[in-house]
Order: sequence, then C-alpha cells, then structure tokens
Amino acid sequence: MKIGELETHFRFELEALYDTEEASALFRLAAAHVLGLPFTQPRMLRDTAIDLTNKQQLLSMLSDLKLGKPVQHVLGEAHFYGLVFKVNGNVLIPRPETEELVEWIISDSNSQFTVGNLKILDIGTGSGCIPVTLKKHLPQAEVSALDVSEEALAVAKLNATQIGVEVDFVQADILNFSSELKFDVIVSNPPYIRYLEKAEMHDNVLEHEPHLALFVSNEDPLIFYKAIASFALTNLNPNGKLYFEINEYLGQETVDMLLDKGFENIELRKDMQGKDRMICCQLAAR
Repeated sequence: MKIGELETHFRFELEALYDTEEASALFRLAAAHVLGLPFTQPRMLRDTAIDLTNKQQLLSMLSDLKLGKPVQHVLGEAHFYGLVFKVNGNVLIPRPETEELVEWIISDSNSQFTVGNLKILDIGTGSGCIPVTLKKHLPQAEVSALDVSEEALAVAKLNATQIGVEVDFVQADILNFSSELKFDVIVSNPPYIRYLEKAEMHDNVLEHEPHLALFVSNEDPLIFYKAIASFALTNLNPNGKLYFEINEYLGQETVDMLLDKGFENIELRKDMQGKDRMICCQLAAR
C-alpha cells in the first residue's frame, strides 16, 4: 500500500468525526511520527510504498482515533512552544493559549527582572509544559512546580529530563499548602471550567483528559485563584508578579478578586481568538 492510499483510508474511516482536511492532517501527524519525518513530508511521499510494520502501527493509531482519542494521546506527545512534551491521560494536553501566557512571562522576565536571580513557581503543573519551557528559555532562573497528582508529576519529571532542564517538583495541594520560600514570579493554569460549561466541550476532552485538572464547582469557580492569590501575597517578593490563565467568562470576576486582595497593575489580556484568557498582576512594594 502507498502512503497516499493509506491517507485516503484514514479520511474515509474518520469522516464521522472529522472533516476531510482535519482527517488528512491527523494522518500526516501520525505518519510523520511513525516514519520519523517532518509533518509536511508524508504528503510529498504519497506514491511511496509503506512497509507492513509501519502500516500496522498507523492502522492501530487509526483505531484509537476512531474512538475519539486525542491525537496527542495516540502519539503520546504534544508540541508546545517549539518543544515536544510527553502526554497521557493523567495530564492536560498543552494548549496554544498557554503558549501565549508563557511568551508573556518570558518577555516580562527578560525586561523587568535580573534573570540570574529569578525564582519562578508554577502551580498545578500537569505535563510540566509551563515550568519546563520557562527553564529552557530562562536557563539562569530557579524554577519550581507543584501538582496534587503524583501521576501528573511523573509525566512532568519525565519531560524535564527529556528536554534537559532542572525543575524542582513538589507534590502538594495548593488549597492547603504553605511554604517559607519566596518567588519573583508565580504562574498557574488551574482548573477553571464550571460544570455548567461541560455542554460546550468536545467529547474527546471530556472522555480522555483528567477532570481533576479541568473542572470546578459552579458555586465557587475561583476557588483555586483565591487560594493561589492568597499564597502569592505571602510568597511573592516585593514587586513580584502573579500570572494566571483564566476562564474566558470570568475575567472581570477574577480582576475584582485580585483587587480585593490588594494586587496592583492588574492587566487582563485576550488570546489570539479574542477571548479574555490571561491576567498578570503585581504585588505592591512593601
């Protein structure tokens, strides 16, 4: 069988879940992964025969895709800010909007802090995409990360090792965590989706990504933001900064909460899709 014929088979088998272009893109991702090629190469090799072992591996991936499994879980990896992260069902798949948050932190850190003395903490680290990327691009910084999930931390530690950076990982629940350590930057992408918003979500997210990292109650959707903000009041250095990825529907509520806690220079930013998605604020100098 030729590569182009197998792509046609993918499109036919996935037509109930994806449109033609999406199905072709999924095939090219899978084929590039299996064959060790750049993403664009499988389309250029349409008339090339594929050997039996690679064909069987791709057909196995197709079976997983037909079940609605995210392609990142099928491949076991996701691309984030130019790096490749291992992912599985114990961690959220890194999202493009989180890349925007990381870009903001890197830009601010290079312009506003002495990077050699910079101390960063990521709360609710999941795959480790935030702290590992920050350490990769701010190598002189001291970076720590915590998560309540032992399984998620195992993934994060593997990613730090494979990407070749040192991050201090801690298993802890921020809702009852305290520390004497001080940080210049605290960042978090905590659970923020209210259960009432589940109807807006794709089945492949609901069925394959950890609900512990996704959902909060309708009654207290800012529970993690409040806890992290209170922690930051105690554990940020003077003029330190707190960054959040947020629920697009709760931007003003999050701003108001930070104002009530006494943070200054609060900036709410939209992501590339025009949604309120990121907040930065600063601890008042003491």
